[in-house]
Amino acid sequence: MNAHHQTFDAAVIGGGLVGKTAALALTQAGLRVALLAQACAPLAAGASFDSRVYALSSSSQALLERLRVWQALDLARLGPVYDMRVYGDAHAELHFSAFQASVPQLAWIVESSVIERALDAGLRFQPNLTWIDSRAQALDFTADSASVGLANGSVLVADLVVGADGAHSWVRAQIGSKMNRRDYRQTGVVANFKAERPHGETAFQWFRDGEIIALLPMPDGHVSLVWSARTEHAEQLIALDPAQLAAEVERVTGGQLGALDCVTPAQGFPLALQTVDRLVAPRVALVGDAAHLIHPLAGQGMNLGLRDVAALADTVAGKESFRDLGDMVLLRRYERARREDIRALMIATDGLQKLFSVPGPLAKIVRNSGMAFVGAQPFIKRWLVSAALG
Repeated sequence: MNAHHQTFDAAVIGGGLVGKTAALALTQAGLRVALLAQACAPLAAGASFDSRVYALSSSSQALLERLRVWQALDLARLGPVYDMRVYGDAHAELHFSAFQASVPQLAWIVESSVIERALDAGLRFQPNLTWIDSRAQALDFTADSASVGLANGSVLVADLVVGADGAHSWVRAQIGSKMNRRDYRQTGVVANFKAERPHGETAFQWFRDGEIIALLPMPDGHVSLVWSARTEHAEQLIALDPAQLAAEVERVTGGQLGALDCVTPAQGFPLALQTVDRLVAPRVALVGDAAHLIHPLAGQGMNLGLRDVAALADTVAGKESFRDLGDMVLLRRYERARREDIRALMIATDGLQKLFSVPGPLAKIVRNSGMAFVGAQPFIKRWLVSAALG
């Protein structure tokens, strides 16, 4: 739908999962919202699995339940994680159990397309939401509002602009938020397999020669591969035919799940650490990958973005009646609410990536001894599970 000159309470720029969730959360808070994103035909439920999956934490589940999105997910495509086994590059092993941590599950494995279908269904019936299929070209501010100039020649006026436009955020560039990026020189290789042996709702992770291989449980005996590989190695993996890739995954995982049958083509995405010096500017807030980018080894990137959305929605809900949505006092509350969580997760994931990338026998002894120590401390394991659940 095209706009000529329209006024909204909030304009969300970016139509990924985090952007759509932000638009839905703000709309359900009673705001008039514009979502600037490419309009797509409704996604049809496919028989094959989506290569891109997310491990959603209990905090993400709670947000999606609050927005009535979780209830619309295809239950047949949800994979609970009750246990997790992590193998070091020597003989160390960690075991995390939902039962031992007294939680229903450690995570839910959900395909990207399954989440998107439920979000699209929720957005479709929001009377206060206007979906605008045009690209933002200009962003200007006055004391009273922000204006977004669009490629179709129209202008949106909003009290608040939410930048949810990904790692290469246009909104972030417009507000001059300084971005620091460090390329891991790795690529995440993803694909899905049918496993010979039952996975038992267990997620597996191996640290091997500076690379990280994860097999995540999916419904009907399937598993999703996330292999954080050096870029040149990743290119070789992606170039393999399905049978060759399955054989290589079987080899590197020691045949943990028996024979594997590759059921989706391998895909790759670059891995990097990315930080910004500020999450807000007058009348602007950044969420999701526009605000941060972390290594996928802990499976927390999407959860971090959804916690941004929850914090922003809570900040808006707690707004004093005399403040408008773009007030910097209000936006700084959002920034303060998010800084510690973002920083802590960045330090943890980056530190682990560095630890298992250091070559040499001494480094191997240190990291595997550390894993053995953590494995022997139930209270540390419970704390780690609690942190991962959000």
